[in-house]
Amino acid sequence: MSHTEHAEVDFESAQDLPALHELLEHVQMKNGWAKPTPSLYPSPKQVFVPAHWRYRDARAALHAAGRLVGTEWAERRNLIMANPIPGNDYATVRTLVGAYQMIKGHEAARSHRHTPNAMRIVLEGSPDMHTIVDGLKIPMLTGDILLTPNGSWHGHLSETDQEGYWVDFLDAPLVQHLGPMFFEVHPDTLENSNRVDARSPMRFAYADYRPRLLESSEIAPGVRSLELGPPQLVTFDRVVLHLAAGTQWHCPRSTANRIFTVVEGKGVTRVAGREFHWHAGDMFALPSWYDYSLESGSDALLLRVSDEPLLRMLDWYRIDGAARFS
Repeated sequence: MSHTEHAEVDFESAQDLPALHELLEHVQMKNGWAKPTPSLYPSPKQVFVPAHWRYRDARAALHAAGRLVGTEWAERRNLIMANPIPGNDYATVRTLVGAYQMIKGHEAARSHRHTPNAMRIVLEGSPDMHTIVDGLKIPMLTGDILLTPNGSWHGHLSETDQEGYWVDFLDAPLVQHLGPMFFEVHPDTLENSNRVDARSPMRFAYADYRPRLLESSEIAPGVRSLELGPPQLVTFDRVVLHLAAGTQWHCPRSTANRIFTVVEGKGVTRVAGREFHWHAGDMFALPSWYDYSLESGSDALLLRVSDEPLLRMLDWYRIDGAARFS
């Protein structure tokens, strides 16, 4: 008898439910009538919690890491904004991770590619700082938003004395959960490139999208919104928001998981009885099924990243109060 086989079980011998449950264990089956936790429930569980991280803390920590962590042995010099729930050391919200990353002057972060889609917003950049995507050098200027779709080679290069700082977003938690994770380092360590492409479709330049945002129509009093694309990523979006000074905007809970980065300005987010007072460069997470409000203390520009495209594709996107089933 192989190690995967088991002896015959006499279920007729069970005289009560506890005895039947014990016999089920011998055939590696679980009963569906007395599970300790239900597999179906009337509304989404709020496992992940709202959280806020300050750029001034992340920047100081990364600057120190620049002395202590070399890119020759660390794949990326970054800080993971892990949601502060028990047992979690990676995901920021259920499907996405946000991380602060830093590169020193005249330093390179080696090229690699992987299954997860990735995107970054530059907090402190320079004309002589580039991300190299599939052989093309793309400028990393402050406020720029850059894409590296899954399977794209990408590395980072500074040809200036200035340190660079940015926020990365990846759908790696989703890929980890579903399983199809692949990762590969470029054979040349840093992909060779002599061509700069400032108009790459992988780059949404701050100088281009900011005026477009300010010219867009209001979606609520004092609030303007602009979704950046094409190209699009299947699993998460990128929406820039402008809140005029003094704006108060309430958003109902939905099934989407969201991460915000403050591009400029200051304000406060109120959620679940808490207040997050944010400034430029800060990041905050608003997981699924929390309603929240944003109040701007000055003109503010925010980048919102969410898994709404994926949920819409699967017909799982819902807003509280709307029909649960289409």
